[in-house]
Amino acid sequence: MSTHSNAPPRPDPRTLQSAEPTALRSLGFFSIRKNTLALGAVCLASLMFGLEISSVPVILPTLERMLHGDFKGMQWIMNAYTLAVTTVLMATGTLADRFGRRRIFVIGIALFGVTSLICGLAESVPTLIAARLLQGASGGAMLICQVAVLSHQFSDGPERARAFSAWGIIFGIGLGFGPIIGGMIVAVSSWQWVFWVHAVLAVVTLMLVFGGVQESRDPHAHTLDVAGIVTLSLAVFGLVYFITQVSELGLASPRAIFVLVATALAFAAFFCAERFSTRPMFDFSVFRIPQFSGALMGSAGMNFSFWPFMIYLPIYFQIGLGYDSVSAGLALLAYTLPTLLFPPLGERLALRYGSGIAIPAGLLTIAVGFMLMKLGGSVAHPDVWSMLPGCVLAGAGLGLTNTPVTNTTTAAVPPERAGMASGIDMSARMITLAINIALMGAILVGGILFELKTRLPGAVLDMASLGRVAEKIAAGNVDAVRTGIPGLAQIDPAGGIVHDALMQGFGWVMLYGGIGVAILAVLSFVISGRASRKLA
Repeated sequence: MSTHSNAPPRPDPRTLQSAEPTALRSLGFFSIRKNTLALGAVCLASLMFGLEISSVPVILPTLERMLHGDFKGMQWIMNAYTLAVTTVLMATGTLADRFGRRRIFVIGIALFGVTSLICGLAESVPTLIAARLLQGASGGAMLICQVAVLSHQFSDGPERARAFSAWGIIFGIGLGFGPIIGGMIVAVSSWQWVFWVHAVLAVVTLMLVFGGVQESRDPHAHTLDVAGIVTLSLAVFGLVYFITQVSELGLASPRAIFVLVATALAFAAFFCAERFSTRPMFDFSVFRIPQFSGALMGSAGMNFSFWPFMIYLPIYFQIGLGYDSVSAGLALLAYTLPTLLFPPLGERLALRYGSGIAIPAGLLTIAVGFMLMKLGGSVAHPDVWSMLPGCVLAGAGLGLTNTPVTNTTTAAVPPERAGMASGIDMSARMITLAINIALMGAILVGGILFELKTRLPGAVLDMASLGRVAEKIAAGNVDAVRTGIPGLAQIDPAGGIVHDALMQGFGWVMLYGGIGVAILAVLSFVISGRASRKLA
């Protein structure tokens, strides 16, 4: 029998490897390069979004002085951004699914750069508020597309984990270091560059997007929940408007009652719209999942206390404690830096004890931090050192809470509902933030007003205009108050009464934040703590 065969000889694998086409060999490198560029684009976009939330509060006293604004104007400079983000969040997510995530991402980045340029060109508070509204809308589009781009582009487990980790770290850096960056920009240049820097960063981000981000769509996305978007936006706007304007409207005035009734009707219309919509942006059935609802209490808790208070903390440091913008920014690092250091510990606690234990524990840590801040502000001569323990503990509590909340809201629901769950989480954060910016402002003004009524003689100021004086003090315009009130300079030559009123008002705000987040911690534990104990 012949040992020869007509079959061709088997090729040497080494020969095959060396003969592999060059294009195929470079395909893996090309994919890695595109993913690197895509990750760079997403991280830079998240940095811009985080900076624009946390760098603006530190320049509010400067804006109030340079643009001749008042306290309500300063509130709306912040609220316009968060309200717009909330309004477009779910809508742009649906548009991105339908028309392409890369396309909407590009549009969002470009508009963010243009509107940031307009913000810096604003010469009045109303113009800046309008520009911030547009900037927030484009920022919301950027934010929702970041998650979609990462989810599509990084499908491999370890690579996906690294990508989301890098994104979270950069986002945290933007939020954590925004105050010091904003303060330094004002110190070396002008307040306009706090906004204009994003126009430059947007150009770089667009270059990275075009170089690395792949297009993706959801073939099942055909409809847009217009009714839900409109009714929810009107309801949140009405509630924030009522909180900020109630002192002028009067609680029992026809206009105030009309706003309240319209807000309640808008909320009712929103629930009806979501119940009967074929593709609702809020699927209320997910609230039956204990872990999801408990985590949502964590989302609300962080934005009930920590983040809205950061809007007012620069005023406390600059006007209450007498620091300049750079020193105030450095002092704010004690409040924000722990948010970057403690997330790994929060994740370990969630893995060990479950989110139903870890999230309430983080919220309670924030609550203790707020109480310590109130105690530090009540000493005879408060300074950054008396505030330091409370600031650090509040920041640590947010770091312990944030990662378990983000992971739980998406992991607690089926994979096909993860995008919707993430949208509910983000919406809950932004809505709670907008409402509590207004509430904390109202409490601050109320505390100042109470102290002024207690300590000032009735002849110094008629009670009708005392509320406006309290708002000026809350905005940090202490010198204008003292020179604008007849007789106050003689009664209070050192400004002690006005300064004490401001400090007392901040004490009320800290107490509100501490009690509020403690209540949400208890609610979170009651809702999801039992489920965590069963899993442990």
